[in-house]
Amino acid sequence: MIVAGQRLPILIATRPVDFRCGHRALALIIQTELKLDPHSGVTVVFRSKRGDRLKILVWDGTGLVLVYKVLEQGSFAWPKVKDGTMRLSRAQFEALFEGLDWRRVMAQRVPPPAAAG
Repeated sequence: MIVAGQRLPILIATRPVDFRCGHRALALIIQTELKLDPHSGVTVVFRSKRGDRLKILVWDGTGLVLVYKVLEQGSFAWPKVKDGTMRLSRAQFEALFEGLDWRRVMAQRVPPPAAAG
């Protein structure tokens, strides 16, 4: 699903979706509402209304992969509900998937050294 070195974006669809939707309906939401290509390899995270469930849809090159997770206690930390998407770093995604507050994960960009040494 998400592999080391993957450069395609990881996006949260910020508006909750009907969790009766399967992979085809979610792909249609990606295409029509989010204006993205669901077969491009982009990873899209969908949220439930209650906030304790998520679905992830990604094209892996051979088919659509749908992951469904329910937290046993509590709920996921979600961005404010609005139209569109929000981009996550890989570290933020992994924190979200573990049920942690991904908003506390900040990537540190380190510039490369000017010379090898």
